[in-house]
Amino acid sequence: MQIFPYILQPLYIILIISVIVVMLLENRNSIRSLSWLLVIIFIPIGGLLLYLILGMNMPKNHLIQRRGKDAIYRTPPQSKTDIVMPCVSDNEDSANLCRMLRANSNAVCYSNNDIKVLSDGESSFDAIFEAIRNAKNHIHIEFFIFADDKISNQLRELLIQKAYEGVRVRMIYDYWGSLALTFSRKYLKSLREAGVFVKPFLPMRIRLARSKINYRNHRKIIVVDGLVAFTGGINVADRYIYGNRLGQWRDTLVRLEGAVVHGLQILFLTDWYFVDKKLISNAKYFPEAQVFPRDNLIQVVASGPNSDWQTILQGFTHAITTAKKYIYIHSPYFIPPETINSCVQMAALSGIDVRLMIPMKSDTRFTHIGTYSYLGQLLEAGVKIFRYSGGFLHSKATVIDDRISIVGSANMDERSFSQNFEANVFIFEETTAKYLKTLFIKDLQFCQELTLDQWNARSRWQKLKEAFVRLFSPLL
Repeated sequence: MQIFPYILQPLYIILIISVIVVMLLENRNSIRSLSWLLVIIFIPIGGLLLYLILGMNMPKNHLIQRRGKDAIYRTPPQSKTDIVMPCVSDNEDSANLCRMLRANSNAVCYSNNDIKVLSDGESSFDAIFEAIRNAKNHIHIEFFIFADDKISNQLRELLIQKAYEGVRVRMIYDYWGSLALTFSRKYLKSLREAGVFVKPFLPMRIRLARSKINYRNHRKIIVVDGLVAFTGGINVADRYIYGNRLGQWRDTLVRLEGAVVHGLQILFLTDWYFVDKKLISNAKYFPEAQVFPRDNLIQVVASGPNSDWQTILQGFTHAITTAKKYIYIHSPYFIPPETINSCVQMAALSGIDVRLMIPMKSDTRFTHIGTYSYLGQLLEAGVKIFRYSGGFLHSKATVIDDRISIVGSANMDERSFSQNFEANVFIFEETTAKYLKTLFIKDLQFCQELTLDQWNARSRWQKLKEAFVRLFSPLL
């Protein structure tokens, strides 16, 4: 039985050729293009529709207007505590990384900040709720996932209470990531009736060849009164405290005070401009920052499909290639672009202590199989791989040589580096790096090390599944 009537087959062939021409003109990653071609070939009709909805790159000016972002960047009052120009560090490699991040993403170097690393759900939400309770002027909150559950409703009630107290509350949720919120009229209605300004990020509008469904806001940001901020990998959901079928979720969040809060405020207001088309740049959102007796630098690095450069990817690559002693990586979804994969292998082959921690079980089976397709070469290169079984490892934290810590929302995959709107902080400080290193070593007690012999002994069926999923890894 033919898929198309005979008369429609030439039209379908012309359409396929047109799609291929568009791919070539986009000058995108060739591996990603080949993966989409495989989808179209294996699924003749559905694959083409998926590409038209999810695969086509949108022009940057269709995603966000840069004039809004530029205006916000110009507005914050700058003091000597806000910016270190040029980026200064005792370590030449760190200084070069700092300068590169400034060049590729306008990531300002903020000095003399206070940093607290939170590594479990209970302490993370306690710190978040405490900061919100103490808010006097405004609360800005943005997450990929707001689940309609116990912890999320506690947050909702607290935001409503602060709105009634006269605190200006703005909230951004990702339309697809927070489907529980998207379809909960009661949740959203109660917030809006209390005076909370709530906006979805890229709500559903299916338009062939103009769809933005593939572009999600994966950032996690809270800013309170322009003085306290949080960012990391955590979402608003019960599983971080009460667990689910995978156990309690292990994640990493950083609480920040000092000038770096201005960087996260700028990023939130840029996103708010995108969802609400209102430019907010009042100086009250950028109060004079407190100076802490901490010798550190922090850069807020944002990336997304509207970026000129793959900023976070470049940051990771630079940091990994300049490592001298060790690289410890937490990653729940490790499907790295070839750049990262090669750099990690080269570091291990150079004798550097490279350790990768991934979850024993995952919430996304297809992605988990894809992760395993990368482990063989890493093991052969000398990377030590640990599978975390003390719950689900959702942390996205990397620490290098007691000098660089990278914490944020970006996973080690193509989606995070090119398709999602992400935010990571690059922290140049020995104290934070040593603390994250200690946490990594502490997590090892819940891990099983994967050896090369165990890897080679896996079944042929497992190898076949991994090889098949690997073909589509650039799309995951």
